[in-house]
Amino acid sequence: MIRDHDGGDDAVAAPEATATVIRDHGSRRRRLGRLLAWTGAAVVSLALVAGGGAVALLALDRAYPPRTVPAAPASTIVVDHAGRLLTAYTTADGRWRLPADVASVDPRYLRMLVAYEDRRFHEHAGVDPLATGRAALQAVAYGRIVSGASTLTMQTARLVEGRPERTLSRKLMESARALQLERRLSKDEILSLYLALAPYGGNLEGVRAASLAYFGREPDRLTIGQAALLVALPQSPEWRRPDRHPEAARKARDRVLDRMVGLGVLTEDEAAAGKREGVPTARLAFPRLAAHASRSAAEARPDERILRLTIDRDLQASLEALARERTAALGQKLSAAIVVMDAETGAIAARVGSPELLDDARNGHVDMSLAVRSPGSTLKPFIYALAFEAGIAHPETLIEDRPSAFGAYAPKNFDQSFMGTVTAREALRQSLNVPAVKLLEAVGPTRLAVRLADVGVELALPRPEAPTLAIGLGGVGIRLVDLTALYAAFVGGGVAPVPFEVADAPKEPARRLIDPVAAWYVADILAGTPPPANAARHRIAFKTGTSYGYRDAWAIGFDGRHVVGVWVGRPDGAAVPGLVARTAAAPLLFDAFARVSPRRAPLPRAPGGALIATTGTLPPTLVRLGGDGAAGEANTGASRLRFAYPPDGARVSLDSGGTRQPLAWRIEGAGAAVSLLVDGKPVPIPAHRRAGSLAVPQRGFVRLTVIDPTGAADSVTVFVE
Repeated sequence: MIRDHDGGDDAVAAPEATATVIRDHGSRRRRLGRLLAWTGAAVVSLALVAGGGAVALLALDRAYPPRTVPAAPASTIVVDHAGRLLTAYTTADGRWRLPADVASVDPRYLRMLVAYEDRRFHEHAGVDPLATGRAALQAVAYGRIVSGASTLTMQTARLVEGRPERTLSRKLMESARALQLERRLSKDEILSLYLALAPYGGNLEGVRAASLAYFGREPDRLTIGQAALLVALPQSPEWRRPDRHPEAARKARDRVLDRMVGLGVLTEDEAAAGKREGVPTARLAFPRLAAHASRSAAEARPDERILRLTIDRDLQASLEALARERTAALGQKLSAAIVVMDAETGAIAARVGSPELLDDARNGHVDMSLAVRSPGSTLKPFIYALAFEAGIAHPETLIEDRPSAFGAYAPKNFDQSFMGTVTAREALRQSLNVPAVKLLEAVGPTRLAVRLADVGVELALPRPEAPTLAIGLGGVGIRLVDLTALYAAFVGGGVAPVPFEVADAPKEPARRLIDPVAAWYVADILAGTPPPANAARHRIAFKTGTSYGYRDAWAIGFDGRHVVGVWVGRPDGAAVPGLVARTAAAPLLFDAFARVSPRRAPLPRAPGGALIATTGTLPPTLVRLGGDGAAGEANTGASRLRFAYPPDGARVSLDSGGTRQPLAWRIEGAGAAVSLLVDGKPVPIPAHRRAGSLAVPQRGFVRLTVIDPTGAADSVTVFVE
């Protein structure tokens, strides 16, 4: 309880206030004690203000400085990039104690609060001598407490100290502490402390917690009736709780409104409008947006009370509602996850880990945006990108989609059919399995895994197994948030950002995943992928994937600014017959993108070095991928074309005695003239040259590629120091 009665110069105890005094102080002896406390505090306060106790107050101020921060910790809150509340947590003692300050509340509410509680707040130095003297004289004259004299500063001092007892010594201390606070803090800072700590019934402390619990809104914009109720509640927070005593709350609110008319703060019409408003009869749930992201941030930074995320509150709320709607239509026990990322920076604008945190039927507590699941065909674009980068293929290169065996591994397409000869472009758009495995065999599954690891994405493989061709079709584990970041490379010229969602977290630099030309080739191909039914064509570039056994449905899409990743499935990993990405995940992706970006941001233009050609105008080595299975044959056995030096993944130091040395290279297995490429660009070498050296002036990664007339190729990537 903040005060015993309404403050102000002419406040007189209302019947409710008198009843409260009788209930709280039933015996005559206790009433007498409180009377003496008020009278004593008045005398001492007047003496202090008049200057008689200035020396003692100065000594006290130096020996016992006041608290200027609350004794009890505030609740941890998580806010979005603009400071809007996403999620709040109770304190360790179960209190809702949300931070608030003068700048975050309705100015009209502040005017009403000051006028009702402490009209001379901006004039006095912590203790109001006029109110104190009046209260003392009335107490002596009537033999009971008629009006209060506690200033807002005195009430704040009591709240900061965290000592609610009402004794003479405490009253004297409050007066002294109020004077001390006024010496150290501005009026706005004192008001902000009051706004953050005043009790509002139950476990609600502070005007922000009360406004959210009773009205479901922040206190920055309040109706007249809401503002008046928030002014009235701290005086008797338990007896006026609207969720338990709505009639008492209404009467207290109306008295505040009447008082505001008398003081000229409100007009009669405004007060009448406030009285017509209903009084809340139940508490509302506190916001719980971005629950999984908020939990992760709070667990990572347990000592911080305000955590700011890069998430956008409105977008997050919209996508959570979308996920709930879609999973309800898809079936029981199904969950969904959505990640929205800025393609350039990696900042996460929304992250939905499940449709509803408390939905046990769907295991809503499991954050599926961070769960490791099989990606199905969503890694295929990276296989094609590495093949384009290495000069093994071009989007118009012909590839055979026919029954093929790779040792004991014989992949088939999703529909069990084969399309014969197709271009790489068509093979990727149709997500054909055999062409993807042929390209992965040429590129090397280990190279794919290592390249992804170089940008911070570790594929989950059963230990101690090495990557095999099966990873191209989903035989590996990956997280949705990581896969979404990898797809950002197709927007950023081959550079993959490191995803982050805590706004002030240290930013890791983006890393190159593939070269700009290969990234553009893939983006151009995926931009032509046929959309799902009833979706706009050419809206976004995207790829879908369905894992083995219908356990996971994925869809990852991007335009020139954002990347959106979607996963649908059961958190327990159970199979869902009929769960296909194109019908389960792709529609959700397109609906999510419509909420992320109503207008399509254009994809990057073709970079320098991109070869715009048809199959017929390609260089002979790029027309066909080694014939029917020849690509694999040309790269196997003792005579396959390969780099003997430098080894793939090596670190090579070229500085020797202050002199920069060239990078040596040597190839084996070539029987005819070869072409050498450095970072995707041809380097002239004499015919039949099998060894040489290259000037590499800068420190960093260098990729060497060699191709012979049959289409056989090999690539190595080394770090040059």
